[in-house]
Amino acid sequence: MSTTFTIDTATSRANPTPAPMKRLTVPAIQRRKFEGKTAEPLVMLTAYTARQAQLLDPHCDMLLVGDSLGQVIYGLPSTLAVTLDMMIAHGAAVVRGSYHSVVLVDMPFGSYETSPQHAFASASRVMAETGCAAVKLEGGEAMAETISFLSQRGIPVMAHIGLTPQAVNALGGYGARGKSQQEHAKIMADARAVAQAGAFAMVLEGVMEELAVAITDSVDVPVIGIGASAHCDGQVLVTEDMLGMFDRVPRFVKRYENLAQTIDGAAARYAAEVRTRAFPTDDQVYRPKN
Repeated sequence: MSTTFTIDTATSRANPTPAPMKRLTVPAIQRRKFEGKTAEPLVMLTAYTARQAQLLDPHCDMLLVGDSLGQVIYGLPSTLAVTLDMMIAHGAAVVRGSYHSVVLVDMPFGSYETSPQHAFASASRVMAETGCAAVKLEGGEAMAETISFLSQRGIPVMAHIGLTPQAVNALGGYGARGKSQQEHAKIMADARAVAQAGAFAMVLEGVMEELAVAITDSVDVPVIGIGASAHCDGQVLVTEDMLGMFDRVPRFVKRYENLAQTIDGAAARYAAEVRTRAFPTDDQVYRPKN
């Protein structure tokens, strides 16, 4: 369902003041699954800063503060070194910069796997310190008990199955999943397990299209695809991939802009004007008024 709203431009730089102010909820996301084929697919993008959230929020149903910030923001080689403190700092910024979307925060590697109690301690801190609506964690059947434990204690959980980046070392790389019959069956079992455990939705990443369609049709929670199928109940991309901020373009990404080229051009023009003293001009300096 599309939403129309306006922003008070006098305050939009720091704290958006929409009219009307109404944020989507986790139950509203869940209900989309039961609206049938007439339902609009759910739109989700990643966000890591308040300003980015302000720009994306009007167009999204969900904003994901993904642990992909390790690579996108911090230049880390993978998501494995991302800390809970990083996720909380960026999660709080995205909540402050948004007013419409459901904000979810990724649980980073090592913050939830030990036990359901460990996961609750980490997730409750994320919820309390960011103000987000839900958390996301990776894993299928192995995480079902944890998902149930969190859900029963008031922490909405989005599951993440298929290609799970935090387990990339165990998986042996980032290739598509579900090619073999055995892997197909395991991912299907993962999907059913997390749905039955109480996950309100799931991300399905990097799987064969046939499997993505089968999972979407067989579970009663929204399935958000990334490298999956247009048949899924929604889609998510890393915003910087979508905007063309990196040279590498994964197969499942469609570039909607080439911002890397735009930024490079703007920086080159600025540098040239500084070096020739063409900037600043009279318009950018302070002088006594006559």
